[in-house]
Amino acid sequence: MSFEQLKLKHQLCHRLYMASNSIARAYREPLTEINLTYPQYVVMMALWDQDKITIAELIETTAIDGSAMTQILKKMADKALLAVIKDEKDQRKRLIQLTTAGQDLKLKAVDIPGKIRCKFNSIDSNQALQLMQSLDLVIHDLNKKEDE
Repeated sequence: MSFEQLKLKHQLCHRLYMASNSIARAYREPLTEINLTYPQYVVMMALWDQDKITIAELIETTAIDGSAMTQILKKMADKALLAVIKDEKDQRKRLIQLTTAGQDLKLKAVDIPGKIRCKFNSIDSNQALQLMQSLDLVIHDLNKKEDE
């Protein structure tokens, strides 16, 4: 019996895991400079794109787990980067809104994507786009429901 299929060198999932860890390490220094963790940075990018959204919309946009999101939002509120406010139309809903400090942080973060992109010396822009498209397919396939 051969167990070739169990070798790490044949595993796409392990390559994705290693890439994810490498990317997290690459972001560590520039994000430390603006006092954010990577998940907090993802939340900030979502809010810079669309401010004053519900927690459910933020979870959908970022793909961050709900319980993790609660902790992230609490820490970011403690840093005065955002506020959790009641929706004027539906008092049961909570909206996430950037504070002035949260909006101002965008200016400090504007160079981060370029700093990370320049670490990808072996990948040109077309390859990066293809990789993103391939990863979108992986994410889609792994997240689709059984009845689709």
